[in-house]
Amino acid sequence: MGIVKISDQMHENLRLASTALSRSINSQAEHWMRVGMLAEMYPDLDHREICQMLVRAELAGGLDVALAARGELDSKPAAAVAPTARTRKQPH
Repeated sequence: MGIVKISDQMHENLRLASTALSRSINSQAEHWMRVGMLAEMYPDLDHREICQMLVRAELAGGLDVALAARGELDSKPAAAVAPTARTRKQPH
């Protein structure tokens, strides 16, 4: 674990976003770093596709940066990996 120095303004942005999204400040920062890293590695993907990629990576045990850097993360939609999330019955 390391310490990353950020501006006061970015820390305030993190604090606000983390509160709004029910995440810790560190978790919010890590989320933004993962999304940004994948956006740079896969510039042809939009935010929705990057989020699907993160869900697939989590289902597979976590994001492996080495696989992402080699372009070996699959491109199947998240629904194909976890169809139960879309077919779950809603309470009446």
